[in-house]
Amino acid sequence: MSEPQNLDPYVPIACARYSEYEQAILHRQRLRLRWHVTNVHYDQMVRPLDLKTDNHEEFLICRNDAGEMLTIRLDRIRSMKPV
Repeated sequence: MSEPQNLDPYVPIACARYSEYEQAILHRQRLRLRWHVTNVHYDQMVRPLDLKTDNHEEFLICRNDAGEMLTIRLDRIRSMKPV
C-alpha cells in the first residue's frame, strides 16, 4: 500500500526572507502579513515571536492584535511589511 500524497507540500522560502523574519522577532517589529490556508486568505497585523521547524516545514509563531496566537507556515505567506 502506498503512502497518501500530500496535496500541499512545503516549499522552502529564501534564506533572505527567513532572515527578515528573524530580524523582526529580534527587534519586536510588528508586521502586516497576508497569507492563505487552502482557499481562505488572511490580512492581519501581527507581532512575530518565534520561528520553528516541524516535520521539515517552517512556521512563524506570532500574536495578532486580538491576542490570538497564530502558527503560520512560511511558504503560505504572500506578503510581509513592517508596520
